[in-house]
Amino acid sequence: MVEYRIDRHSGVATYVQIVQQTKQALRLGLLRPGDKLPTAREVVEATAINPNTVLKAYRELEREGLVEARRGLGTFVRRSLGAAPADSPLRAELEEWAARAATAGLDRDDVAALFTAVLDQHFAESAPHPAAPLRQAPEQHFQGEPS
Repeated sequence: MVEYRIDRHSGVATYVQIVQQTKQALRLGLLRPGDKLPTAREVVEATAINPNTVLKAYRELEREGLVEARRGLGTFVRRSLGAAPADSPLRAELEEWAARAATAGLDRDDVAALFTAVLDQHFAESAPHPAAPLRQAPEQHFQGEPS
């Protein structure tokens, strides 16, 4: 099950953080079709956010066809995203690279800028428009991953 972490200083709306973290879990295979998302009450208890914020995020995920609400049962994953499982060898390489970057004195923002530049170079079709402001992704933690 996904465990949401809200970064109140990121400048990213709370419901967007929930949507992003859910999509991240779907991409990494931490959530799979049929899995149940935490109830709004569980998310509120864990994060101290407004229940309407959770419901807004879940409605957005439902609009995108990623989850479905089942009356009286909860919200369930309909489909997954991507093909980058959490135990991918690429993840291990990326973790090693991140450790080397930290050892070299780069901070989180430096690493994010460098990584975004490389992503933009290799995935140009999905790169943000040059005039679009860059947003820092919130910290994302999922149950079962090291914090």
